[in-house]
Amino acid sequence: MNIKFYSILSLIFLVIVSTSCKTASKLYEKGNYDEAVELAAKKLQKNPDDRELKTTLQNAYRFAVNDHESRIRNLSGNNNELNWEWIHAEYTALQKLYAAIRNSPEIFENVNPTDYSTYITTYAEKAADTRYERGMRWMNRNDRQSFKNAYNEFNAALRYNPGDFSIKTKLDEAYQLAVLNIIVLPVDNFRYRHSSNNNYELRNFENDLLRKLQYHGGDRFVKFYNEWDARSRDIRPDHFIDFRFVTMNIGRVRDEQNSREVSKDVLIKETVYRPDSVVKEYKKVFAKIIITKRTMNSTGNLFMNIRDQNSRRLWSDDFRGTHNWITEFATFTGDERALSENDKQLINRPRNNPPDEDEIMRQIINDIDGNLFNRIRDFYNRY
Repeated sequence: MNIKFYSILSLIFLVIVSTSCKTASKLYEKGNYDEAVELAAKKLQKNPDDRELKTTLQNAYRFAVNDHESRIRNLSGNNNELNWEWIHAEYTALQKLYAAIRNSPEIFENVNPTDYSTYITTYAEKAADTRYERGMRWMNRNDRQSFKNAYNEFNAALRYNPGDFSIKTKLDEAYQLAVLNIIVLPVDNFRYRHSSNNNYELRNFENDLLRKLQYHGGDRFVKFYNEWDARSRDIRPDHFIDFRFVTMNIGRVRDEQNSREVSKDVLIKETVYRPDSVVKEYKKVFAKIIITKRTMNSTGNLFMNIRDQNSRRLWSDDFRGTHNWITEFATFTGDERALSENDKQLINRPRNNPPDEDEIMRQIINDIDGNLFNRIRDFYNRY
């Protein structure tokens, strides 16, 4: 039993090893030399005596080096100023192969791979210098879009030379010049009597809008602040967004009535002469149902204005929010027996009171809020 079990395990192991070798060989045959090297090196760590896999690794590494070095020679004759980055990428790929083989000392001695770390350092510095110079050229153009381009160049330079303080300094400078700082001013209260709860709703509206703009604005070069935060952090304001409710009309309750006549034949007398002889007498009864449809329609209009630091208007718009409340109930006159079950349900329906002003204003503000956020975000995404 045990002998059979271990025989099966051995067979599975041999199949796995064989499959691994074939996989690395197939990659090599297809010209995927880098992948063949990495896979073969990984498998040889578990089975360093596999001669076929060693041969595959040696051949794949030789061809991989030839390919990368050929591309490096071609790139060296290229006049594109970004060619240092492409050469750096080639040396990085070669160093990755070196690291894969180095993990196994036995394989390392057989293949004897080249360490390209000094080349990577050299070309990283060249690539960083080129990006820095490109960034400085953009900085000299002295406009916001150029500062954004400069920021991207300095950011690319840092990827090649992450510890360079001068690049970090220029990156911060370019960002501060490129960023658009927008102050979201408090909402002007409308000329309408309102409670402290209304003020609470307005503050919630302001805070919610600002929070959504700050975290979902979609542009790293556009920053939103409230007035207090901008002042305390000494933020340079570029734009101001102000709002005011130009109207807030809390509607009046309006009733609209209509009526309908209903009738039904009802049994008023039943005479039984014998079990199979029953005489029933019916009478038609009538009722009048009066249906009241009670409505209350309220609206609010918010005016928004975006202006620059020189008070020039950049964009303005008007946003409308609505709150529509409706309920329906009924009464009747006449004979109740004429009513159907549906009629009775309508008559017994409770008479709901209209919402209070706080609830109405909350709904109007919520109606305005979603549309307002999307329009502001779209404006600055296109700005």
